[in-house]
Amino acid sequence: MYSVRVDAEPGRYDLLVAELWEAGTLGIVEGDGYLEAFFEDFATAVWFGEPVEAPETDWVKTTEDAWPPLLVGEKFFVVAPWRKETTPPGRFRLEINPGIQCGTGQHPCTQLCLEAMERLIRPGDRVLDVGTGSGILSLAAKMLGAAQVTACDIDPDARPEAERGVPFYIGSVDAVRNGAFDVVIANISDIVIGELKPEFERVAPRRILSGFQNKMGQWACLVEESAEEN
Repeated sequence: MYSVRVDAEPGRYDLLVAELWEAGTLGIVEGDGYLEAFFEDFATAVWFGEPVEAPETDWVKTTEDAWPPLLVGEKFFVVAPWRKETTPPGRFRLEINPGIQCGTGQHPCTQLCLEAMERLIRPGDRVLDVGTGSGILSLAAKMLGAAQVTACDIDPDARPEAERGVPFYIGSVDAVRNGAFDVVIANISDIVIGELKPEFERVAPRRILSGFQNKMGQWACLVEESAEEN
């Protein structure tokens, strides 16, 4: 068995985790500014760095222990499916498998979006999740009482939420008619957010946009409401 250390900015953790699982890693341990992944064979491990022989360990358990539950905002308890901790009173249990797609709940932008959703989503709202990834934000919107949640992504593999009652289509916000939703959520990147901002404004009067850093280098979330909503 081999381990390889992959240095990465925290903002890339979700994407890197997805790549490592897709490559067949046996387990992943998160460190400060890096991820350590374990592989059965040298040839696969070398794709990600310089492999070293690793002692025999229960890497499944080690990986599971590396994803502790998170309290996010005032309403969410974000956990991996294998965690057995009891959901705290008054919180929604938001289960996400870290080995699926981008969006584990660990990234600050995902947490900022969840906190903003608590404030912005109203019971009965129609919500569009653009660039859904793992579907964590779509599932959270349903928990908050949205009557209709639709997810989309340009990645055809980003479909786990479709199995949990959220319609999914391959594409982006430009495929949606004017005013089709009450809230649009997009946790993508500053470049894509900038390019699609007029589309977001066209589709929904309330918007939660994240995936970028502010001038201070801090991860940020932009919450907008059109004038007619106020």
